[in-house]
Amino acid sequence: MDAASKPLRIPPQIAVYAEEHKVFDIIQKMVRNLLIDRPEDPIQYLIDHLRKDNDDVPRIIVLGPPASGKHTIAKLLCKRMNATHLTPENMLSNDVSPLVEEARSYKDKGQEIPDELWARIIQERLSKVDCMKRGWVLEGFPRTRDQGLLLQMNGSCPDHVVVLEAPDIVLIERNMGKRVDPTTGEVYHTTFDWPDDPEVQKALVEPEGISEEVTGQRLLEYHRNIPGILRTFPKIYKKLNADQPCLDVFSQVLTFVLSKPRSLAPHTPRILLYGPPGSGRSLQATLLAQKYSIVNVSCGQVLKELVADQTKLGQLIEPYIENQQQVPDNLVLRALTDCLSRMECSTRGWVLHGFPRDTEQAALLSDTGFIPNRVFFLDIPDDVAVERLSLRMTDPVSGERYHGLYKPAPRVDIHQRLQQNPKDGEEKVQARLDMYHANAEELEEFYQDVIHVNADQDPYTVFEFIESCIVKPLPKSVPGDPPSP
Repeated sequence: MDAASKPLRIPPQIAVYAEEHKVFDIIQKMVRNLLIDRPEDPIQYLIDHLRKDNDDVPRIIVLGPPASGKHTIAKLLCKRMNATHLTPENMLSNDVSPLVEEARSYKDKGQEIPDELWARIIQERLSKVDCMKRGWVLEGFPRTRDQGLLLQMNGSCPDHVVVLEAPDIVLIERNMGKRVDPTTGEVYHTTFDWPDDPEVQKALVEPEGISEEVTGQRLLEYHRNIPGILRTFPKIYKKLNADQPCLDVFSQVLTFVLSKPRSLAPHTPRILLYGPPGSGRSLQATLLAQKYSIVNVSCGQVLKELVADQTKLGQLIEPYIENQQQVPDNLVLRALTDCLSRMECSTRGWVLHGFPRDTEQAALLSDTGFIPNRVFFLDIPDDVAVERLSLRMTDPVSGERYHGLYKPAPRVDIHQRLQQNPKDGEEKVQARLDMYHANAEELEEFYQDVIHVNADQDPYTVFEFIESCIVKPLPKSVPGDPPSP
């Protein structure tokens, strides 16, 4: 029989490697660039693309009306992300290529530089080593939809477009207060950024084109063109209010540009829920499994099912469960490996809870190739955990579960026959909490990208937060960033 007709079982290590190294995204970008540039030697072109290793560098456009602060924001972004700052002005002043010379000739004659020439100049500048290796932030361009379309046709596509907004009356007031140091070129403002040095104050001059009439005309032109520009970048732009302190604006801009665009790569959820007893891991796993059709893998339930089915592994586990002893790690790992290796887990994904409980178990799980791509720590205070568990009771007649605080028994006779699980006694709960705290810190260090969730709230609110962290890509990190808390 043809082996290809059998179910294709992909080892878990392959999926982890492909996701960790973004194999799908690399291939997608290579094919996209190949279709845009159409090189004569496609194979060598793809080899060169891989050698550049610059798929993750910033590619940002900052737009906004006059006096919206786009120059300041662009400079802050470049400093923060070690990127190259590009403006139409510095591209014409710092380069001596034939294209720039041609553009200067238009400018010297007082003529508009053609859009096609602008697009070629920008394409040429973006191909330089500094832009290729460090990324770039392009300020104030494109100014029209046609310029934006030409950039796209030439392959000069940004990953993020920042659009700053503010009321016209605020922008006019800002613009009229600008002053420039003719010696250094530094820009100051009579209200927001006045220099302390009296000599510098005396040297400042009023730049051209900041009168109320000229600013109004520039604002009208901007408002006429910006809708078309945004239609050119429909899914990658974000409007931000620039009428607030500069650092607040920059913080919002940085959060946006560090966000990753949603990948088209096949994504198989591999979720680990970890938390103290009573934190709601079982409920959250059930909600995730129901909504996204992923496999709910409860370690305790897996072991009980093996015992109930009287498998060979279950027979080895049964004495430990009957004597209420901890099942050895090697047996637990065999049980979980068999479960997570099933086709449904490989294709649909899984949510695991109840294992691992310490770093040794986590290392064993990773060694088998089952590495979660989302790790959630459900955090609740100890007194809340004790309250949730120690007040739980079960009706031995109906099997219904009640809680002394959240779901009391409806009748006195039912209340009188309720029974408590011995493991829910207050002392035993506290002992389990102590064990959790003894291992939580080391386990958090083992899984570096842990996401903490406040589980001391409505369970559906907790679920919404967990869900948002699953469906959205994790933000990019910038060199020099402190580790995640």
